[in-house]
Amino acid sequence: MGDTLRHFLRKPATIAGIVTALMFQVIFSVIWMTAYQDVNDNADKLHITVVNEDLQFGSAIIGVLSESLPFQIREQNDLAEAKERLHDRDTHMVLHIPASLSEDIQSQEGTGTLFFHVNESNPAMIGSLMSGVADKIVAAVNKQTVAHAVTGVLTNMQMSEQQAAIVGEGLSERVTGQLDRMHPVTNMASQMVPMMMVLASYVGSMIMGMNFEQSSMMIGPERSKWRKFAARSLLNIVAAILVSLLGTTLVILLGGQHVEGFLTLWLFQALFVATFMFTAQFFLLLFGIPGMLFNIILLSLQLVSSGAMVPRELLNDFYHGLSVFMPATYAVEGMMNILFGGPGISEAVTKLFIMLGATIVLGLAAVAIKKSPRPRASHGAQ
Repeated sequence: MGDTLRHFLRKPATIAGIVTALMFQVIFSVIWMTAYQDVNDNADKLHITVVNEDLQFGSAIIGVLSESLPFQIREQNDLAEAKERLHDRDTHMVLHIPASLSEDIQSQEGTGTLFFHVNESNPAMIGSLMSGVADKIVAAVNKQTVAHAVTGVLTNMQMSEQQAAIVGEGLSERVTGQLDRMHPVTNMASQMVPMMMVLASYVGSMIMGMNFEQSSMMIGPERSKWRKFAARSLLNIVAAILVSLLGTTLVILLGGQHVEGFLTLWLFQALFVATFMFTAQFFLLLFGIPGMLFNIILLSLQLVSSGAMVPRELLNDFYHGLSVFMPATYAVEGMMNILFGGPGISEAVTKLFIMLGATIVLGLAAVAIKKSPRPRASHGAQ
């Protein structure tokens, strides 16, 4: 046993495997801890759009929200435009205060209703967070302090102070909330598909690229570096098509939600998988097998900054700015639009094609600066 262990430890691959396992811990710990440590402090980067049609009671509600919630409160006059912003993910929730709210809460048996609109075609955290915020808003409106603040408003509506006070005290029981879910996600499994596809696709691209690099080294100088690059590129494209075909088929067969057709989902996945493959290949072309270290770093950076789990708006400026240059960001954005609904995938497709072209050019540059190994001299040479 001891002799076998010594032989293992003498092999460079054994040491490289141990170092890789250690580096996974270091890289993921450093990146994830620094990326997420400011999330709670960045809540003020989220937006709630308020469409206020009740100029009396509604104004008091907006004042309370501005004081009690950490989010940015934006007012908008047109409900359709506000919903369009929600559809485009330019706001995170729409609160509609109907014109009849004051009248409803003054009636003997009526109940005033606040309408909340949430877009679930977002990171999972947004849906759950905003649903909780809607409950908090209703609770805040129903607090006795709000009732007293509105008493003066009701008095100005030609009600006696006694009547206003009675209505004000009754607010705690007479304001409810109604939540409307735009692009609803049917289950947690579907919600996790974008992150799963990004993780599986990039890890698969890393491992495939490493094996291609080893195969290239085994082929040796018998084939030129340009022929080997061309062969690897062709294999990347073919593999991206086949891998995405299998991935898309499994997601749909296993009940994954999708609002777009099979072909759209397949071709879009093929695009970002090809981008991942050429990105991972670049570091291997430039540094050889040690380039896997850069791929591990890039994997972790993309997972935290893509918006698959935590909204990009909640990240600090460094990671939010970095996400713009990461292909996973646009893969997640496009996947959410295809699976759950959204503004479309044209922007994501354009960005991914640009990144794919850039990584191919960078790969060509890496091959160009690398010296070709000299062919072994034949035994008959003088």
